[in-house]
Amino acid sequence: MNPFSPLDELPRQLRHPAVRDLAWTLLSAPLLQHPDWPQRHPLSASTWAQTPGLLADWLRQQEHDSGALEHWLARSQQRRLGHYYEQLWQFALHAAPGVELLAANLAIREEGRTLGELDMVIRDAEGDHHLELAIKLYLGPEQGDGEPPANWLGPGRHDSLGRKLDHLRQQQLPLSRSPQAQAVLSNWQAQQVQAELWLGGYLFYPWPGHCDSPHGAHPQHLRGVWLTHQAWPAFTQQQGGRWLLLPRSAWLAPARASQAECWSLIELNQRLAQRDPQAAPILLARLEIDEQGDWQEVQRMFLVADRWSQAPAAELEATAGA
Repeated sequence: MNPFSPLDELPRQLRHPAVRDLAWTLLSAPLLQHPDWPQRHPLSASTWAQTPGLLADWLRQQEHDSGALEHWLARSQQRRLGHYYEQLWQFALHAAPGVELLAANLAIREEGRTLGELDMVIRDAEGDHHLELAIKLYLGPEQGDGEPPANWLGPGRHDSLGRKLDHLRQQQLPLSRSPQAQAVLSNWQAQQVQAELWLGGYLFYPWPGHCDSPHGAHPQHLRGVWLTHQAWPAFTQQQGGRWLLLPRSAWLAPARASQAECWSLIELNQRLAQRDPQAAPILLARLEIDEQGDWQEVQRMFLVADRWSQAPAAELEATAGA
């Protein structure tokens, strides 16, 4: 499913934050191995997939000269994580040998009313493809069955893996088969367009405790833990290293920082003491020093309010993107 597994460690070797995110976007495993709808890596028919070393060379070239990537990202004022993720894919697909990016964020309308958007339409040696992309972070149940995707919630409890999969299956992916979309796609002589998804991100497991992975989870999916403020002291007794608070813009690739940029546990606890314990969840990274003297993320965790898992069910009614 992912043709680039030999390059798994490459993102950690890169220093430029956006290039590191770019490499992570292209190389990391998806959340699911067997979703209900076909899942396809957007670069699976590229020359890079046949020769992964060429992709590694291209990413190192971006590290050496990041100007083109920085200019590409600066074109948009959107700050949503999902939009940033799509921008990174678009940048790579414009450069990928053997792939033609026909359209991105293609609006489908009927009599002035927008029916939806196609995230990407590409053409490669295997045909024409409508691809839906998503980057998601979900927290598993503290008590209960982890196998149903509906039991995996976003940090704000306004989204779930089950809801996202339903939305993809029922609305986003079938859109390219509609007569309105077919009329638009005819501008590129696109025929028999294959609708596929690629769902990246992280799954966070409760600490302490245990829950099973969601049904169909990829064996190499990226993991973290989540815990409450009440559990925090016991958790940190078992941990060494230094710490970072990750803003939403840094939720993709594993963090890398100098010692001056990250905090000791004492400094982190001082900052946490100033927060409202009922405030929104925050994402933290624990880092350890590598052979080059840099601090590399070895674990990430959501710190949530003590009553996070008992939030009213009404809070789950709205669906929100990353």
